[in-house]
Amino acid sequence: MSEKNPAKRAYVETYGCQMNVSDGELMEGILAAQGYEIVRSPEHADVVLVNTCAIREHAESRVLGRVAQLNGLKRERPEMVIGVTGCMAQRMGDDLLERAPYVDLVVGPDGYRSLPSALGRIAKVEEPRRRNQLTVLDLDPVENYQGLEQRRADGPMAWVPIQRGCDHRCTFCIVPYVRGPEKNREPGEVLAEVRGLAEQGVTEVTLLGQTVNSYRHGDTAFPELLRSVARVDGIRRVRFTSPHPIDVTPALVEVMAEEAAVCEHLHLPAQSGSNRTLKRMLRRYSVEELLDKVDLVRDAIPDIALSTDIIVAFPGETDDEYRETLALMRTVRFDDAYTYKYSLREGTPATRLPAEDFISSEEAQERLEGLIDLSRSIQSEINHSEVGRVEEVLIEKDGRHSGQVLGRTRRNKVVVFDGDSARIGDYAHVALDRTTGATFAGSEAVDAMTVAGA
Repeated sequence: MSEKNPAKRAYVETYGCQMNVSDGELMEGILAAQGYEIVRSPEHADVVLVNTCAIREHAESRVLGRVAQLNGLKRERPEMVIGVTGCMAQRMGDDLLERAPYVDLVVGPDGYRSLPSALGRIAKVEEPRRRNQLTVLDLDPVENYQGLEQRRADGPMAWVPIQRGCDHRCTFCIVPYVRGPEKNREPGEVLAEVRGLAEQGVTEVTLLGQTVNSYRHGDTAFPELLRSVARVDGIRRVRFTSPHPIDVTPALVEVMAEEAAVCEHLHLPAQSGSNRTLKRMLRRYSVEELLDKVDLVRDAIPDIALSTDIIVAFPGETDDEYRETLALMRTVRFDDAYTYKYSLREGTPATRLPAEDFISSEEAQERLEGLIDLSRSIQSEINHSEVGRVEEVLIEKDGRHSGQVLGRTRRNKVVVFDGDSARIGDYAHVALDRTTGATFAGSEAVDAMTVAGA
């Protein structure tokens, strides 16, 4: 094989958020453009890249366990290259090579463009069971992967990254330190990509960014970009994640209300219901300001579904402040919530808080369980109240049982109903017949005019 392309088969295994999924597609695109065959299992790969998340300690432990498993394959095929990419790779750097000496390559989020050349540099030394090890960890203040094509799976939906990095410094979050400052793509390139996706049959796109609604490039702010994407011929649905509450502006809400393609769903990461905790998190808004945002959105789009992120047991959180978070949940009544107990990440400002502020694991788990119980109860009440509605569903994939398909409504509710694989990518009008509390079972409706909101 050539030095440029020492291995012909590559496998990318992704952990973490939607941005990581998009980065996995980007890496596959970069390697495919250099002649690599992308395979679907590590057993058939010459290069295995484990694309990682660093948000929580559990995610890193899981990855370390996974690369140890992959080392079993490497013992059988010493020529196989194991690489770790993404946020965990950036955070751990050379330490990762020490903790997992069978890893050959460590590449941070700004190094994917150089993957082919990096792989070319990992050449065998005289002993067949040893390799050079390499780290690519420089953060690039302008790298947004402009001009590179992702290798997306076939299907009706696509992630479209418009922003990388983050300028916020939330004290619990590692992202600014592993992905660098905010870098926004040129709007013309974003629109060209969306048009190309529409020509390929994609009908739903999700715009991605660490704080996606803070996007600005030249004179184009996020509301203008969102409106332009929503008007691309062939695009029926537009979503975006993950926004920051401070950038939920009247201009953004106006676009969401006016543009038919923009879905009636907003992810609004509250993180806490305590003003003192929010201040210590450096979230830059108060509970009262957050509630004003909720009112702004619901006044303009009464049928909107809201989801959120909540962290409990942040260092220094008192019992009363925890109860304030529960009170916020009862007040807003989010349709869905992603709930976490605080996880200490080395390198974040929160690690410098006084040791006595840190809450025991047992107490943190108790608070998390209370939050989960409340969140699920609210979600169940909301979803049971929606049984009987008829909504438009985009069929995304097969259901768990034979003869069923799964899709989502515009309001991001998951629905399973009878259908077959041939209909993936189609839209159907589905009656929401019953719910488990979290998801719906439905039946296809004949009369499209009964669709909610029609």
